[in-house]
Amino acid sequence: MGEETDIDDRYGDLDSRTDSDIPEIPPSLDRTPEILKKALSGLSSRWKNWWIRGILTLTMISLFFLIIYMGSFMLMLLVLSIQVKCFHEIITIGYRVYHSYDLPWFRTLSWYFLLCVNYFFYGETVADYFATFVQREEQLQFLIRYHRFISFALYLAGFCMFVLSLVKKHYRLQFYMFAWTHVTLLITVTQSHLVIQNLFEGMIWFLVPISSVICNDITAYIFGFFFGRTPLIKLSPKKTWEGFIGGFFSTVIFGFIAAYVLSKYQYFVCPVEYRSDVNSFVTECEPSELFQLQSYSLPPFLKAVLRRETVSMYPFQIHSIALSTFASLIGPFGGFFASGFKRAFKIKDFANTIPGHGGIMDRFDCQYLMATFVHVYITSFIRGPNPSKVLQQLLVLQPEQQLNIYKTLKTHLIEKGILQPTLKV
Repeated sequence: MGEETDIDDRYGDLDSRTDSDIPEIPPSLDRTPEILKKALSGLSSRWKNWWIRGILTLTMISLFFLIIYMGSFMLMLLVLSIQVKCFHEIITIGYRVYHSYDLPWFRTLSWYFLLCVNYFFYGETVADYFATFVQREEQLQFLIRYHRFISFALYLAGFCMFVLSLVKKHYRLQFYMFAWTHVTLLITVTQSHLVIQNLFEGMIWFLVPISSVICNDITAYIFGFFFGRTPLIKLSPKKTWEGFIGGFFSTVIFGFIAAYVLSKYQYFVCPVEYRSDVNSFVTECEPSELFQLQSYSLPPFLKAVLRRETVSMYPFQIHSIALSTFASLIGPFGGFFASGFKRAFKIKDFANTIPGHGGIMDRFDCQYLMATFVHVYITSFIRGPNPSKVLQQLLVLQPEQQLNIYKTLKTHLIEKGILQPTLKV
């Protein structure tokens, strides 16, 4: 009885706290390398921050190019690493804000749910794209066959652990943290899974959207830095209309040019597939019509200006305009949302991982919104049935099922006049 009274006193009045009662998180330590600090010591804080952001931006872009060169598998590992780091940054904010309350099992359960959700999504990916490989491994066949049941059982275990961790007079706050974890999972894991799905459609569907967001972020910052006078939104006082508009036009032009350059190479346009015979990812194919030069008639006013009737370009370049427009006009709202989140918890950045930039989440707040749009765009306007994926699914069926499908398909092709009926002797 005494222990229960101590717990009640300890957790007392927590549910009655308001936003104004949320403790301010101490500012993060400055991780700027000493060599940069010394080199930029004579500059004002505004220009010092500009140079630090610029140098670190070029460094990150160079590393990104290196990972692209290393192939699709390394890009998938990069996406997974970013997902885990973003999850860690958001969960850490929750833990630091409510640290004094010492919520039982909060961090342990948060990471457990992260593992469960990743197990579910990546298991689905393995089942979809590596069916022929799974078919050869008997141990994996069991895991894939009962994948969803196993995933649900793992989640239920975490759910039961959460219920057992509930503390009297502290229920509401614990449910806040339960919701915090699940919303964080929705933002990070689900979106990163969509990024990987986009990557499997072809590296170009991964690179153009991501680079468009990066381009918009950089050019909007540059235009705002040099020409910004008119505030754009109260959530981000440093954002200006001049930066927003300059970033839009720069991003559309960049996306159009990037689409033209990347569309020339199979490495970027071919869907990423797993070849069981070579036991690796391959990007070899006959490029679809999206990535073959087409002639387009110019509008009358452009004919007079350019003095030509038609222009040759890749159809994907037209799609790149839609992607770039979203990255410029709607993508920044992911950043505004993140700014509102940081203001709610009285923090400047999600973390101090990258000097001059903040945390990983500070750099990828717009990317997650972009990933969802690209996935919806592909499924709505681009993707048709994937023959190799259908074939992989057929290969894991029982011989009798395969034979029935063969007979049905043969009958259908004969009726369509594609195949000639077999003559009976």
